[in-house]
Amino acid sequence: MSALLHTGGSGPHAGRPVAQAGAALAEARAALILVHGRGGDAADMLGLAAHVAGPGIACLAPEAAGNTWYPHRFLEPPARNEPWLSSALSVLDDLVARTGLPPERVALLGFSQGACLALEFLARRRAPLGAVIGLSGGLIGDRLPAVEQADVLGGTPVLLGCSREDFHIPEQRVLESEAVLRGLGAAVTTRLYEGGFHGVNAEEVELARAMLARLG
Repeated sequence: MSALLHTGGSGPHAGRPVAQAGAALAEARAALILVHGRGGDAADMLGLAAHVAGPGIACLAPEAAGNTWYPHRFLEPPARNEPWLSSALSVLDDLVARTGLPPERVALLGFSQGACLALEFLARRRAPLGAVIGLSGGLIGDRLPAVEQADVLGGTPVLLGCSREDFHIPEQRVLESEAVLRGLGAAVTTRLYEGGFHGVNAEEVELARAMLARLG
């Protein structure tokens, strides 16, 4: 792992280090952007990347200012998490562009707060990506928009994985996120697990690996 890049975008998360592993961007068939959770870091996410990203995938892991993408719970009104939320979203937008790859060969994987951010980025982007993997997360806000029927995501594969009794992520929000993303045209796979474990399990790793193997 080495910090080769710095984040673009704007606001408090701009100019932060981006760690890289896997294939060099100039030679990669696909790219995976990994978004850490609250209190996590790039090293955490590149450790996960080693289990899910196959050969030929460039792995990029940005690191938030203070190791937190936004200060309050994701279930708060979005305005409470500004300007950090908009800054975090701008970091992802910039990294997708800076891969130099077609969007259908760029995937996002986030855990916890990072999963919320990756899913929110896709919903706001309203354009396809290669895949979005949201582990223990859901769309951001005190209420979600009404479900649309608009195929703007073009079948983007999405994985939602979460425990049913996760202390941080209500099961209902996962299901609401599934409905919103399906309405926007994503191909969503949802896995809800018994218990209150807040982490990544073996099945999620296998599902993520299979999803990423189809990139490029």
